[in-house]
Amino acid sequence: MSTPPPTTPGSGAGAGDYYHEPVRDDLLVGLRGWQKDAYHEYFKRPRRDFLLVATPGAGKTVYALTIAAELLARREVATLTIVTPTEHLKHQWAEAAARFGLAIDSAYKNAQGRTGADFAGVAVTYAQVAAHPALHRQRTENRRTLVIFDEIHHAGDALSWGDAVTDAFDPARRRLGLTGTPFRSDANPIPFVTYVDEPGGGKRSSSDYVYGYGPALEDSVVRPVIFLAYSGEMRWRTRAGDEITATLGTPMTKDQIAQAWRTALDPAGEWVSRVLEAADKRLTEVRRGMPDAAGLVIAGDHEDARAYAALLRGKTGKRPVVVLSDDPAASKKISAFAASEDRWMVAVRMVSEGVDIPRLAVGVYATSVSTALFFAQAVGRFVRVRRRGETASVFLPSVPVLLSYAAELEAERDHILRYRVGEAPEEEELEQAQRQHDTPDTFDEPAFQPLNASAHFDRVLYDGGEFGTATTAGSPEEEDFLGLPGLLDPDQVKTLLRQRQNAQLTTRSRTARSSAAAESAAPATSAAQSAAAQSAAAQSAVSPISPVAPGTSAVSAPGASAVPPVSRQALAALRKELNGLVGAWRHRTGQPHGVIHAELRRTCGGPQLPQATADQIQARIDMLRRWAVSSR
Repeated sequence: MSTPPPTTPGSGAGAGDYYHEPVRDDLLVGLRGWQKDAYHEYFKRPRRDFLLVATPGAGKTVYALTIAAELLARREVATLTIVTPTEHLKHQWAEAAARFGLAIDSAYKNAQGRTGADFAGVAVTYAQVAAHPALHRQRTENRRTLVIFDEIHHAGDALSWGDAVTDAFDPARRRLGLTGTPFRSDANPIPFVTYVDEPGGGKRSSSDYVYGYGPALEDSVVRPVIFLAYSGEMRWRTRAGDEITATLGTPMTKDQIAQAWRTALDPAGEWVSRVLEAADKRLTEVRRGMPDAAGLVIAGDHEDARAYAALLRGKTGKRPVVVLSDDPAASKKISAFAASEDRWMVAVRMVSEGVDIPRLAVGVYATSVSTALFFAQAVGRFVRVRRRGETASVFLPSVPVLLSYAAELEAERDHILRYRVGEAPEEEELEQAQRQHDTPDTFDEPAFQPLNASAHFDRVLYDGGEFGTATTAGSPEEEDFLGLPGLLDPDQVKTLLRQRQNAQLTTRSRTARSSAAAESAAPATSAAQSAAAQSAAAQSAVSPISPVAPGTSAVSAPGASAVPPVSRQALAALRKELNGLVGAWRHRTGQPHGVIHAELRRTCGGPQLPQATADQIQARIDMLRRWAVSSR
């Protein structure tokens, strides 16, 4: 398709110098700023194809229906076809279109052939199009058609789908592609999307208008997302009968990470139970400012979904709504939940994309799906804002790939089109073989049996920063973060997180120094008491006991007024605290441990850590705390 360079609000390349006067003058009333800007960009010049990339929750549906209503009013098109990933979204689009005065047949079946004259168009799924592309091509050829592709990246899920979509809608008068996450990294091109050559080979998708999470957050169009990561000790048995114990989030092989992750998600383990309990506490706090706020657990399969629902029922006393992909009543359940005040829903994947439940504010990522595409779409369920100050909270396991996605939430990615296997160099083939997929490939993984999964509150991730002091689940430190108010502006979120982390670090440092002092004083006191006893025994053996003057001591230990030395245990505790803070700072800044230690030595002075004194180590701890508070 022919497109200009991608544009973003305020970039100077948008439609700021162009205004399109709509035929329906009611269409622009109530639109958000970015929607108006993108509307004028669309009509700035004639074009057959247009690709909009807007963060989940920003309002892509309203934008697309505004364009459709205007094109129909101008008689540039005579009918509308909306293509969606799921059946539920067909009905959701039809409900939204009705508010524009557009009747959409969301119950259309391929066997019908033609739709009723009362409808302005139809809503179909990508699978429906792939099942009978010739039918949809004939419908498109018969009338001037605008095709809206919801989450157009799904048209590249398989070559057969892409070929079917291309064949069916190539004759369309206008095509409007929508996505919140266009990035894929495979050999399947997305139909009707323009690709530009990359310097090192391959191609990158080009968008006509981009509205990312960062600008949307600044405009208060989406909620700020607070990620709460939980680690813990995982223990499982391999096929060979070996028992392996590892801490989630520590360096492991790829297979071990996958197995530790799946052990954490085992419904019989402590990890899931603790995290669900913490998430429910967070939901209770959020409901103080958002009385109808709801939570969503995204499960990996039907069995786990039912087990998680049972755990939630045991903790809350209420049965959560369970939505399974093979449930014929799934769409009705989702709609009923959206309009209710129920606390929790548990779902398997199908609620992860496009479903509009604005009251969702707390999420639990309890699946082992590890692609950036799925993660971004899942988080997108919680960012839809209704009023200023609403926040979202997502609980997740401390798995490196998920933590990196959370830290890079604001990054804007394009679809990278790789060479096909067989046509690519060896490096491309290797990358293809190692690439992770939307669903875990359990058939070729070593069989294992989860044995135990403990839970520890690891950290909070927000706006690219990390907060928290890694503590046990249920501790006061964890409660500090679970108790954050549910209504906060983005700057207030960051300020409160810094304040609470600073208070926790201060308390932990004070406790460590007190323990160190107590440990070093104990041996000195014991030695003094032993010397006194020995001296008294010697005196009693050679001479009678002499009277002691009031207010004086029978034994005076030499050097009693000197400061006691710091014990080996106290030094070890300080070194451990410093190393923990350095690790957190590495996650926040990306700097290697050695670089951070070297900068601390340069700033605070002193030798390398093994030779540093307690005061020198404490000075480095205090310096790191100041860096964290000042967001250095």
